[in-house]
Amino acid sequence: MDSLSSKKIYIETYGCQMNFSDSEIVASVLTEHGYLITRAIQSADIILLNTCSIRDHAEQRVKKRLQQIRVFKKKKPDLTIGLLGCMADRIKNVLLEEEHLLDIIAGPDAYRDLPRLLDQVESGQRGVNTLLSLEETYADITPVRLGSNGVSAYISIMRGCENYCSYCVVPFTRGRERSRDARSIIRESQELVGQGFREVTLLGQNVNSYRSNEGNDKINFARLLDRIASINPLLRIRFATSHPKDISDELLETIAIHPTICRALHLPVQSGSNRVLSRMNRKYTREEYLERVETIRNVIPGCAISTDIISGFCDETEEDHQETLSLMAQVKFDYAFMFNYSERPMTPAAKTLKDNVPREVKERRLTEVIGLQQKLSFESNKQDLGRVFEVLIEGNSKRSADHFMGRNSQNKVVVFPKTTAGPGEYVQVKVFSFTSATLLGETVQ
Repeated sequence: MDSLSSKKIYIETYGCQMNFSDSEIVASVLTEHGYLITRAIQSADIILLNTCSIRDHAEQRVKKRLQQIRVFKKKKPDLTIGLLGCMADRIKNVLLEEEHLLDIIAGPDAYRDLPRLLDQVESGQRGVNTLLSLEETYADITPVRLGSNGVSAYISIMRGCENYCSYCVVPFTRGRERSRDARSIIRESQELVGQGFREVTLLGQNVNSYRSNEGNDKINFARLLDRIASINPLLRIRFATSHPKDISDELLETIAIHPTICRALHLPVQSGSNRVLSRMNRKYTREEYLERVETIRNVIPGCAISTDIISGFCDETEEDHQETLSLMAQVKFDYAFMFNYSERPMTPAAKTLKDNVPREVKERRLTEVIGLQQKLSFESNKQDLGRVFEVLIEGNSKRSADHFMGRNSQNKVVVFPKTTAGPGEYVQVKVFSFTSATLLGETVQ
């Protein structure tokens, strides 16, 4: 260890699953240097906010949180405040000028440097490192599982992105795409099984483009999945996110032959209009997307499909919006993440396109998208009435200490009365009721 400290660090995470995985890497780096992780912000000597820049709403939440943290700084003047991740990289100069509260600013490729940055703060300087890397994957770092339920864990298999969707800031805040070596991912999966974990979620901006070389042997994502699925029959495997242009027949066939690879694919469509998809630089058409969906349904019967949808992208017309609604109705997504378009600085869209759909129009269209998806999710769950699913118990239900919650292979939340089984065990649950978001059932033999 280069330095030792008994100081307590509180890490707060914003944004996607990838950010939660990054926070676990940060915790590992710092605990290796003698720092302690605390879940109580009031007792912290150092507060780190791990941020996201994908949507303006996420950035506004962080800025509001920084104002709230000023209260802690007033009570404890020697408190160290740090901003990590995509937002730190994107608006470093603005933050340095406006947020005098901040002592540390570190981008997503600078987490190994945090101990040195903290030492700089100790000597009365600000610690800043937002340099992007062409090689950093943190492959050799064993993450500290923050807030883990002991059942499910994230494994980051790659970093960065090179798709350059016109609305997306990720290539500019997380850098070029690079994959972890397959051996390190297999080793981490095996270690998690040994620790009692029963589910892993493989993470990447586009997992379908994963590539690793072992000598002359080339490992793509399908082959990586095949290897992990062979580790232990009790280990479930999920992954996110899949780009529609890259989801191959080989990958689908690999999922089909391994029952431990979950029957749930997140396949962001963003829009149902070819005109909008072209302006988004998504590199597929509506017809190509629907062909992939049809193939998924043929190769993996019963596979749930979820998606992302952006309402009100630049120049989106009412006809474009209706095409999105019609695609949703045709695919019948099981669930979706739905947002208004918010222009992100640095992106091609911000530089070359006009954010010209009025806010009230965006909001009305998003309301229609959400309303339709609620109906589709309700109908999807209705079809599960009377069916029996294998459910991995994750813990107590949020609403009742007398009930467990878990998820089935299709990634649907299932709630049922407690049994002699416990978290980390599989049970058979028969569905007798449902909402648009949850299946309700009881265990059966």
